[in-house]
Amino acid sequence: MSAVNRAMGRRSALGWGLAVAAGAGLAGCGDQEPAAGPPGHGGGHGGGAHRPGRPAQPARKQPRLIGDGSTSFTGTQPNQPERPRPLEPGETPPQFVVFSWDGAGEVGNGLFPRFLELAENHGAHMTFFLSGLYLLPESKKRLYRPPDNPVGASDIGYLTDAHIKETLTYVRRAWLAGHEIGTHFNGHFCAGTGSVARWTPAQWRDEIEQATGFVTKWRTHTGFHDLPSLPFDYDKELVGGRTPCLLGQDNLLPTARALGWRYDASSPGGLQRWPVKRLGIWDLPLQQIPFPGHRFEVLSMDYNILANQSKNSTRAPSYNYPGWRAQATRSYLAGFRRAYETNRAPYFIGNHFEEWNGGIYMDAVEETLKAVAGKKDVRLVSFRQFVDWLDVQDPAVLARLRTLGVGQRPDGGWRRHLSAAGAPSAVR
Repeated sequence: MSAVNRAMGRRSALGWGLAVAAGAGLAGCGDQEPAAGPPGHGGGHGGGAHRPGRPAQPARKQPRLIGDGSTSFTGTQPNQPERPRPLEPGETPPQFVVFSWDGAGEVGNGLFPRFLELAENHGAHMTFFLSGLYLLPESKKRLYRPPDNPVGASDIGYLTDAHIKETLTYVRRAWLAGHEIGTHFNGHFCAGTGSVARWTPAQWRDEIEQATGFVTKWRTHTGFHDLPSLPFDYDKELVGGRTPCLLGQDNLLPTARALGWRYDASSPGGLQRWPVKRLGIWDLPLQQIPFPGHRFEVLSMDYNILANQSKNSTRAPSYNYPGWRAQATRSYLAGFRRAYETNRAPYFIGNHFEEWNGGIYMDAVEETLKAVAGKKDVRLVSFRQFVDWLDVQDPAVLARLRTLGVGQRPDGGWRRHLSAAGAPSAVR
């Protein structure tokens, strides 16, 4: 694995990023800084037939309001896949692909509804890691008390009232369509003494409680009474998240376990292999994938491809865009093919609702989703739906899957590999 160069103090043209020099191939997510305006970044299956998500439908039960009415209980989430089942002996595992979105705020650029529509058209489910701060008006920013940072501080911008309303509309639509609403926490502090990399488990708990509070009390904080409640109990729905700049996981995990979370998607520099648990939590990292034209690999996130193409510039000269768009698409598809044609490791792609470098990364993600949707055995799912599937599998089967290295095909095919008796062999 290439060493991760965490350039903690480096600031891109629009915000904080965990960046590296070209050649290392790894970087973290970047976000728009407040001075540039508010940012827009933002059930499982068996091995058999997949039922694509149907168009979003109103919940069947009369909503039961929770707290101030910001959220409500409406029954089981609609538009979910079939109940997951264990793989049969020797059965080929599905190829899971998870598209996820950090921040998940809508700022009038139409990216949130664009990808909701794309998912609907292709039977896909996704995970939206909502930043709690995106539901808190800037006029109420002093309600936010970030650990080791000044009251009201944030390294991402607060949204306007109009954009908070749009975000609420699309988060509601997303959940009804069967997507997962996770968390990207709040202020996105990546550098300095207040970085999330330094937070203690107790501070992570405080941050999570504030993030959930901003989601479950948006009506009180905004005074908006012309929008319906969010149709879910967030305290029960929230089972995982992704930390800012992929930092701080070690101290987050004890808190995640205490809160009953089921997974964390914060690891940087993971490999395309079947996952393991850490402290009882599924560790679902962004992964190193091929980067066409280079000998190194890049992390499977839009910002990381950008960091290696334009050295963190989000507004590079436009003559670069066609080539970079094609390179980003080829990179995503190369990562998919490597898993799909070999060890069938789940494939995780991270994104932001941003129009960096002319929106080329959004185009690359869309082209990738269109290219992989509908292929045999491919399941486009949320992280929550994926861990639903993991949790019903025979541990011995998962152990056999983990024996396969990156790009390694099972000797003798899947029937032989997953029917083999005895302890799993070591990775070659």
